[in-house]
Amino acid sequence: MLETGEIVELFDVRPEVERKCASIAKARALDSEGVARLEALAKTTPIVFHCHHGIRSRAAAEEAIRVGFTRVYNLEGGIAAWSEDVDPTVPRY
Repeated sequence: MLETGEIVELFDVRPEVERKCASIAKARALDSEGVARLEALAKTTPIVFHCHHGIRSRAAAEEAIRVGFTRVYNLEGGIAAWSEDVDPTVPRY
C-alpha cells in the first residue's frame, strides 16, 4: 500500500521504548497525538496498525472497526515480519 502511493495511515501501537529499537519510517506512534490524528480521520481512510508481532495491533484494529472505521488492516507478523520480508535494515529485537 505504501509503495503504490495509496494514502494510508500507518500507526505503531508499541510503547516508545520499543519504537526506539526498530521502526518503520512512515509509521506514526499511537500516542496521544496519534490518537488525536486517528480520531480526526474520515472513517473510510485506510488504516494499518502494527506492533512487534501483530497481536497488540490486532486489538487496535478491532477497536478501530468497532468505532466505525471501514478500511482497517493489521500488519500480520508486526515489525518482526516487516524486517524479515520487506526491509531487512529494520533491526530485529
